[in-house]
Amino acid sequence: MDPSLDTWDFSPLISLWINRFYVYLGFAFGFSLWICFQIVIRRQDKNSQEKSVSKATQDLMTNGDLSLQEKEVFVSGVKIFYGSQTGTAKGFATILAEAVSSLGLPVAIINLKEYDPDDHLVEEVTSKNVCAFLVATYTDGRPTESAEWFCKWLEEASIDFRFGKTYLKGMRYAVFGLGNSAYASHFNKVGKNVDKWLWMLGAHRLMTRGEGDCDVVKSKHGSIEGDFRAWKTKFISRLQALSKGEKKSCGGNCKKGRCKSNQHSSEEMEAESHTQDRLHQRDTEEEEPLESTSEEESDTEDHQSLNSVIDVEDLGKIMNHVKKEKREKEQQEEKTSLFRNTAKNEASERRAMITPALREALTKQGYQLIGSHSGVKLCRWTKSMLRGRGGCYKHTFYGIESHRCMETTPSLACANKCVFCWRHHTNPVGTEWRWKMDQPEMILKEAIENHQSMIKQFKGVPGVKEERFEEGMTVKHCALSLVGEPIMYPEINRFLKLLHEYKISSFLVTNAQFPAEIRNLKPVTQLYVSVDASTKDSLKKIDRPLFKDFWQRFLDSLKALAAKQQRTVYRLTLVKAWNVDELQAYAELVSLGSPDFIEVKGVTYCGESSASSLTMANVPWHEEVVRFVHELVDLIPGYEIACEHEHSNCLLIAHKKFKIDREWWTWIDYNRFQELIQEYEDSGGSKTFSAEDYTAKTPPWALFGASERGFDPKDTRYQRKNKSKDVSGC
Repeated sequence: MDPSLDTWDFSPLISLWINRFYVYLGFAFGFSLWICFQIVIRRQDKNSQEKSVSKATQDLMTNGDLSLQEKEVFVSGVKIFYGSQTGTAKGFATILAEAVSSLGLPVAIINLKEYDPDDHLVEEVTSKNVCAFLVATYTDGRPTESAEWFCKWLEEASIDFRFGKTYLKGMRYAVFGLGNSAYASHFNKVGKNVDKWLWMLGAHRLMTRGEGDCDVVKSKHGSIEGDFRAWKTKFISRLQALSKGEKKSCGGNCKKGRCKSNQHSSEEMEAESHTQDRLHQRDTEEEEPLESTSEEESDTEDHQSLNSVIDVEDLGKIMNHVKKEKREKEQQEEKTSLFRNTAKNEASERRAMITPALREALTKQGYQLIGSHSGVKLCRWTKSMLRGRGGCYKHTFYGIESHRCMETTPSLACANKCVFCWRHHTNPVGTEWRWKMDQPEMILKEAIENHQSMIKQFKGVPGVKEERFEEGMTVKHCALSLVGEPIMYPEINRFLKLLHEYKISSFLVTNAQFPAEIRNLKPVTQLYVSVDASTKDSLKKIDRPLFKDFWQRFLDSLKALAAKQQRTVYRLTLVKAWNVDELQAYAELVSLGSPDFIEVKGVTYCGESSASSLTMANVPWHEEVVRFVHELVDLIPGYEIACEHEHSNCLLIAHKKFKIDREWWTWIDYNRFQELIQEYEDSGGSKTFSAEDYTAKTPPWALFGASERGFDPKDTRYQRKNKSKDVSGC
């Protein structure tokens, strides 16, 4: 045995082994204390962090320093820019501003005329504002006067390399254009251009461009107001989504609590960026930029990849799922097809010309509307003659009894937008009949009933003559010149025939844009053609016609007038500083159409109108009209001045064939006309008659140069002025 082992003492180890339970207990207790200590420390750290965050938040709210909250502001405000000529865009801007204000967002309305894009437009890149542009298209596709400089600047900047394709990157915008699709070649051209130029400069389009259409036939929502309301609703919805930080407003197609509108992968954003870069490289002068939209994500939870490994036991379930999905898809396609066919059928049906908005506007102006496209209104000269006062110039020139004259039209639509239109362009425009059509029997019946109803309202009114009131209840004349273009009505000949059957004379006015219809027109008592200008440029400027070949149509209409055997009239409206210096050109037009009469009238100023820029300065004095007539007569052999109606600032030039034995026969023998038209109808149109067959002698008081200058001696005002004179022979 090794003696060195005796020197080792194992008693401590043995004692430790014997008392090992207490050792373990000590270690466990110490470890528990350490854990508790760590928990206490962590809780203290968490409380201190919460206190520091709360304090920081209070400091940020009270001190107004840059804070985390500012990062949550996605829309700081809305700026609404408008370019308006007639005030419509300005009105829409006000309506839009009210809608934006209801969202609690700051809003500013800015007239583009007062806005300098060179100094301020780039500020919108970082302002977090949303910019809405409401811009109208004016004559020949040009911007309005108020938006002209802004559009010019924008166009030049879009093609200037010094600005570049990222000049407005970060700016968010939406565009609503105002136009009229009747002018197909430049419909909403300004709105399209503003949208394109902003996009070319790198601005981000928030939503599809809106296009308001004044043509109630082609308008998607029945009127330009309806188009704007639809666009405004989408804009406000988009604005709400942006205010919440959403990339795209929810379309209501959320599945399993996931809104597709909020799911934008980096791949999609990158693809959209690449797409926009490619589009920038295209020829933007010839091609519209594409609308930027967000892609929908595929539903990965509902489908498995066909390339993945499928367990045989699950194959039946998968096939059932595929069949079910196929059936649902076929049903959905069937519903979509049915919806499209229904929409197509509805679109193919013709709309009513009188929309609710148009009905409201015309009713306020005193129109009695008939059916879906006709109207009647009481003329002020009818009211005047009911009181025993003077009649209109047609009474002086042709012997119409104004208190028995009904002013109506079977078509409120027109092919022109004349600057002096006294109806302020509340009526629709069009180049062909595309509306629902009412029957002429119904139109005439309701026109007479409505006219008589308006006459009845004057019963017992102070000053109204009882005998004239009784006469006024029977319509004897019909002036088809209320508004619009009556010759557009497809059944105009049937309507005229009905008038003559009721022993009502017909005075039809056309704007010289429908030569074929003039050629096909049955005989009327008197056929008018408006000759508002004598050159192509001035006619385009004054009448603002819709037809591209308006000048040729105008000339063809005058030639068609020359072939008519009944009484024909040129109606010249003089607009000072516009068409009063075209004497020689007017003389050439007279030789082209050979009218029986030429009415020369100074333009009537009907107050300030958003539809035209005319002022009182454009209204010629009566002396100026007389001078123009004298100069015109000197250039047209075979014509002389016959009558004058100073109150209407109007003179009548008549062909010398109506001057018999040195006396004028410009008046109409209405009873004789009814006999002739009856013979014409009975013969099936083979027995014709001429303008000279139903003339009557013009009274001396109606002649040009008469001492009373066109006053009817039966006029009570005339009688008061001439108590000492014997006027019984007049």
